[in-house]
Amino acid sequence: MKCICDRLALHEALSATASVTLTRTPKPILECVQMTAEKDELTLTAYDQEVGLRYRIQQVEVQEPGEALVNCARLVAIIRESTDETMSFESSDNLLHVRGRDSHFQIVGQNSREFPPVPDMEGESNLSVKVGVLRNLVEKTLFAAARESTRYAINGVLWQKKDKRLKLVATDGRRLAMSDASLEKSVGDDVQAIVPTKALGLLSRLHFSGDEVLEARITSNQIIMRTDRAVISSVLVEGNFPRWEDVVPSDNDKALTLQTSEFLSAVKRAALLSSVESKGISMRLSGDMMELSSRSAERGEAKVGVGVEYNGGDLVIGFNPEFLIDALKVCEETTKLELKDPAKPGLITSGKDFQYVVMPVNLS
Repeated sequence: MKCICDRLALHEALSATASVTLTRTPKPILECVQMTAEKDELTLTAYDQEVGLRYRIQQVEVQEPGEALVNCARLVAIIRESTDETMSFESSDNLLHVRGRDSHFQIVGQNSREFPPVPDMEGESNLSVKVGVLRNLVEKTLFAAARESTRYAINGVLWQKKDKRLKLVATDGRRLAMSDASLEKSVGDDVQAIVPTKALGLLSRLHFSGDEVLEARITSNQIIMRTDRAVISSVLVEGNFPRWEDVVPSDNDKALTLQTSEFLSAVKRAALLSSVESKGISMRLSGDMMELSSRSAERGEAKVGVGVEYNGGDLVIGFNPEFLIDALKVCEETTKLELKDPAKPGLITSGKDFQYVVMPVNLS
């Protein structure tokens, strides 16, 4: 392999690739990125035996086709610290030579033939969606997915394809986020799958245009997502996702509408003096005023007032401020909050496609 590549384009691609490769593994080959040069493309491939990524770079001049397999973290460090506009690469035996204007690195690599095969899309896709639309769905749900939960099925985001709509749902047992949007194309029967958070996190790392179309094929144990420049593959999360429809409250009889930025600022300020032990702020509603407050013996007390449009009686309820902040960051200009009583979950809605259920906390 011998080629010259735009350094910034390569750095962007390697940054995404590095999020797939493993850093602590008894299989050093899974710490590597495979570089394949052919025609006028350089393809980077990473695989951890669950999530795979193929990413094509076209800002490259290929002088000799070929491939190399080297440690991804070492290559990322070299490209990141270099200042050249372009970098040249040449492989010989198990060495990769990386050259800049005033630098030369030799990275010891491995045999590319031993790199495990990465799944590719075979057959027709189940759905097509614009990248910008899918990114928006992921942004509004991924943060609510569980991390390292013993309930393995909620360590991912539920995809539900029904007719020409795609709905994403995530929960960690204390909150639930849901968003849906129209598809560009829907093929075959309705389908649902639980997609790992690691695979979905790649969508924000890859520099796709929002208007690019992404195709996805979902099978019994795998999802393949493909654009013109990349293929993301992932095994699916096993297990049964909770019946999320049963969690969304339908009888909340108290509602208030707020400016999202004002509400977000008030929650952040009210949480400044909350303690690690309490993990909560108090929300007091009365008339056209909402007061958010926190109190701890070692830190003190905070109170923040917000004018609201409110149609219910007096109410005091507690919430984890971080859970509110996460949701408000993805809300549109206005936010609607529906409540019932201090022991029942609140429902946040914003725009046409976002719902967020959050459990209250006991502040006593």
